[in-house]
Amino acid sequence: MENLEIGLMLMVIGMATVFAILLIVIYLGKGLILLVNKYAPEEVKKVKQTAQHATPNALPNDVLAAIVSAVSVISHGKAKVVKVEKL
Repeated sequence: MENLEIGLMLMVIGMATVFAILLIVIYLGKGLILLVNKYAPEEVKKVKQTAQHATPNALPNDVLAAIVSAVSVISHGKAKVVKVEKL
């Protein structure tokens, strides 16, 4: 019976230690992300808007509008469609 108590105590201590270390890793990671985003933000590249050339493989405007709106809805406005090609 004594071995069972020692085993359970070691299991609880081990699980608590792992849980605490995981919490430390998570919060240090979040802090590092915040620091990097604050002091070294990503450079914004300006993309020139080019006129769409009429090609035989061009998508219809309604299909292109559906793709753009779907990407916008799924990414909550954070993504942008730059180029659409048929494969």
